[in-house]
Amino acid sequence: MIKEILLLGNDALYKKSLPVEKEDMDSIKETVLDLHDTLIDFRKKYNAGRAIAAPQIGVFKRLIYMYIDKPIVFINPVLKFDNKEMMDVMDDCMSFPNLLVKVKRYKECSIIYKDINFADKTLKFKGDLSELIQHEYDHLDGILATMRAIDNKSFYIKSK
Repeated sequence: MIKEILLLGNDALYKKSLPVEKEDMDSIKETVLDLHDTLIDFRKKYNAGRAIAAPQIGVFKRLIYMYIDKPIVFINPVLKFDNKEMMDVMDDCMSFPNLLVKVKRYKECSIIYKDINFADKTLKFKGDLSELIQHEYDHLDGILATMRAIDNKSFYIKSK
């Protein structure tokens, strides 16, 4: 079911999410379907959107849904940064769809997580996918890209 995406200014976006417990998995599977539907709907409206975090639809669990070539569900993810090299990126967000924010992100990261079957997994990301997963992970801790802006001149309105 398509859910309303919480928008910048909503205090709930700053709330830290709780871990998913194994007994939560039935409701988590429903939430994953909602995240999928909401992401696809956002893509139709804005021609953008590769991932969404559960807090953006008001579910405060440590859950990220990414859909690029295929869907990937990240439950209770933990990010690791082996390489400390950073990059400047223009970050966008479904919670502020017409705004870009210039931030610094790690060029590479690893993510350790549980999949939809609650099995342990690890993935490595580079470049734009590293930036993407860091952005979504921040949502789980109540951190928005606006809070990571390089400086007070790092905000840009998207033009069509």
